[in-house]
Amino acid sequence: MPKNKTHSGSKKRFKATGSGKLKMSGANMRHNLEHKSAKKRRALKTDSILAKGDEKRAKKLLGI
Repeated sequence: MPKNKTHSGSKKRFKATGSGKLKMSGANMRHNLEHKSAKKRRALKTDSILAKGDEKRAKKLLGI
């Protein structure tokens, strides 16, 4: 049986942590940043953990 290819879009967006959870960068940090407060920009900078419901599908795309 052939190997499955990793989904190229997913490998750019998700990174697995040591415990097996998936980290992702949040949205809303690409443009129009001058309208957002400094507090909002700092909060958006941090990575977040992918929701449990989406994790199974994302792991399948990544081949984890």
